[in-house]
Amino acid sequence: MFGHHVFSGFERASGGKLNGVLLGFVLILAPRLSAQESRKAEPLVVNLQVEAGTPLRLYITDRVWYRLSEPVTAKVLDPVWAFDREVIPVGSVLHGSVTKLNPVAKMVRAHALLGGDFTPLKKAEVSFTELTLPDGRSLPIQTFGAVGMNTLYTPPRPSKTAKKQADTNQKTGDAQQSSRRGVERFVRQQARTQLNSQLNARTRGLYDFVRGPNKREWIANFLVGKLPYHPQWYRARTRFDTVLEKPLDFGTAGIRAENLTALGKAPPADSTVQMRIVSGVSSADSQLGEPVDGILSQPVFTADRRLVLPQGTHVMGKITLAQRARLFHRGGKLRFAIDGVQLPATAEAYSLQPARETVPAEAQITSVEGDPKAVKVDAEGTAKATESKTRLLRPAIAGLIAAKTLDEDAGKQSASASANGNTSGRALGGFSGFGLLGMAAARGPAYIGSVLGFYGLAWSVYSNVVARGAEVTFEKNTEMAIRFGANPRTATTAQDTR
Repeated sequence: MFGHHVFSGFERASGGKLNGVLLGFVLILAPRLSAQESRKAEPLVVNLQVEAGTPLRLYITDRVWYRLSEPVTAKVLDPVWAFDREVIPVGSVLHGSVTKLNPVAKMVRAHALLGGDFTPLKKAEVSFTELTLPDGRSLPIQTFGAVGMNTLYTPPRPSKTAKKQADTNQKTGDAQQSSRRGVERFVRQQARTQLNSQLNARTRGLYDFVRGPNKREWIANFLVGKLPYHPQWYRARTRFDTVLEKPLDFGTAGIRAENLTALGKAPPADSTVQMRIVSGVSSADSQLGEPVDGILSQPVFTADRRLVLPQGTHVMGKITLAQRARLFHRGGKLRFAIDGVQLPATAEAYSLQPARETVPAEAQITSVEGDPKAVKVDAEGTAKATESKTRLLRPAIAGLIAAKTLDEDAGKQSASASANGNTSGRALGGFSGFGLLGMAAARGPAYIGSVLGFYGLAWSVYSNVVARGAEVTFEKNTEMAIRFGANPRTATTAQDTR
């Protein structure tokens, strides 16, 4: 009995001390846990900066003459991202000027001379110094000199539904939808440009004249280009890719921690995103297994809007097919497969995944920026240099013209021929061989028109039938769309595709 009371007293005493100790621990840890929870609730601060070397996809709004200090105004064609959001929207305006006039390559100059063009051909470099955002803010920028591309921007005609959806997404700030729309816009623009280019090739430029917004400029450009000496200019809507020489700072932004729980994971299957290659590759000199590096131009999100890969993620791959162009216009082929990605250094601090150098991720290209008449991408991700079959009509036409120049020699004179005989046939022969200058020279002795006509035939046969085909060349910063989750083919030798 006495022992029982002693034990009960000891139990009450020890229990009271234990409860006091537990209460002390709770009082000590509670503020710390509360601070940790509050830190989790606080948004993470991310610096928004567009790195130097980032390309800006532009098109000029007006004609630009090849003159030093000629003012240039351009608009942004594709949005520019920083980490997980747009910082330079489509339609932003850039101001600059012509800063340099470079002579063209000797082969281009020789080809122009053979065609009767004696203009000292040059290429005008354009640099930009000011960026104006749609909200009215102006930022000083510094870009490297850029030369205009051989393609024109064709503005799309958005439907009312698409415009309404775009306004809704802009109000809600849905970055995932904006990223997806950017890729879809890129793919649609490439398909639209490909269709327009094919129609334009079949009609020898007539489609561009009929559907283009400035028919007067098209006519002037066509006629002036036929002169033996003529001025040069960039047409309105000419495409430019200019590169930032210095980084652009857009301040900071807050991101909730729960939106970064998927950061650094493998991207979702069938997700499509834009990337640009870091260094140029070509079917002319690429080797199987050669590494190919790229940078994501846009972020990748999960279906529930969590960030997986931010803009600036490093993309790694290798060449799996390389075949040089061959004679008789057989174009080159090039294919590479993506096999891994790596987070940029600025994003590794926010990743909750174990640190590792490369995240395995298979992907292949689905479309490529550039002239669709020159490169096509098939379902396996193979880029092939192609040319329009209508080029075969040119030797046939040149042959008919050359035969026309001989009508006089065969004693065939039309009722409309002049006293010298076959004036029209000799004029066509001179134009076929040496342009407007050849047409003027054909007014001399009769044999000149025939010689120029057969010269034009020989040149047309060589350049359109016999010559080597085009190579597949992706210059530095070439933009392309890639699809994750694809199963790229293994390395293939050139002999396997012949």
